[in-house]
Amino acid sequence: IAAVPQSEVAMSRVYNFSAGPSCLPLEALEEAARELVEYGASGQSVMEMSHRTKDFEAIIGETEALTRQLLGVPDSYKVLFLQGGASQQFAAVPLNLTARGKAAYVETGVWAKKAAEEAARYTQAGTIASSKDKTYSYIPSVPAVADDAYDYLHITLNNTIMGTKWRELPACGNVPLVADASSCILSEPLDVAKFALIYAGAQKNLGPAGVTLVIIRDDMLARAPLAACPIMLAYKTHAENGSMYNTPPCYPIYMMGKVLKWVQKNGGAEGMKKRNTQKAALLYDYLDASDFYQATARKDSRSLMNIPFVPREEDAQNAEALTKTFVAQAAKAGLVNLAGHRLVGGMRASLYNAMDIDGVKALIAFMDDFAKANRQVNHV
Repeated sequence: IAAVPQSEVAMSRVYNFSAGPSCLPLEALEEAARELVEYGASGQSVMEMSHRTKDFEAIIGETEALTRQLLGVPDSYKVLFLQGGASQQFAAVPLNLTARGKAAYVETGVWAKKAAEEAARYTQAGTIASSKDKTYSYIPSVPAVADDAYDYLHITLNNTIMGTKWRELPACGNVPLVADASSCILSEPLDVAKFALIYAGAQKNLGPAGVTLVIIRDDMLARAPLAACPIMLAYKTHAENGSMYNTPPCYPIYMMGKVLKWVQKNGGAEGMKKRNTQKAALLYDYLDASDFYQATARKDSRSLMNIPFVPREEDAQNAEALTKTFVAQAAKAGLVNLAGHRLVGGMRASLYNAMDIDGVKALIAFMDDFAKANRQVNHV
């Protein structure tokens, strides 16, 4: 496999295409760096201050206010800052929302499957639609559900590994709609009022790993958690204590506030949609026109955030060798974390909010050079 001459990287920071933790806005990082040792006139770092101080109460209050503003969160919803990542919410959702003992899940990828499997420990979790038949490369149609059939319907809005997203929400009547929005939160406008509960790990678009955003409608908080629900997994616990029942993830919340200010400065959710649509279109157009690479997600289900692709190589051994070389050489060129998920292989470019369009252009330039240098592998 031929090598691509390594060009000089024009910046000391790499272009980070990781699916998470992901790149953060440089402006937010630089501001946090200036405040690292002392926040304001507090004489201490945010990492050192008590969460009971007025300084931190102001930080978490501002972060909540920005969350509500940017996502258009109605007053009838609580905004919670929790720990444990989205994976912990796989258990928290059924533990808090189970009433009849039946929940509906749509299986659109690995994380959606994991959510349903975890829920099955606490309730009768039925998979009512799945795209497993075609390796989760599309969003399936969802059958109509009766209003009294399920405690909730759970979907994963964006599927990080396979690069698919919901373009239209399923019709679920009065059945509460629950969504894992970890890898697409704030990437474009979202009508929060259509959901009973939204949760999202921060480490894609919101900030560093360590804080999990939960937006829950008040009537869902009125449901009694299952007896097996630990106090720390009960949404009521955190809602009644302003997300400070115990020490919250203070620094990740502070950093989330910085990122949200950057989003606000750059046009809010609408600004992010414009930015992300341009980036994704650029890469998809290149892939669709290429005789060397191909995108793996079906066109009508493609994600704006995560774009998996593979070499157009029928020989599996050659394809695997090409992929490994591509990822290694890309990293040397300052384009890092382009390997596909370990469960599926291939390559994947995650284009979260903080990824600049220049990063996508640099990736395409590298891809073009790599294809020219290695096209003979496909045409021997």
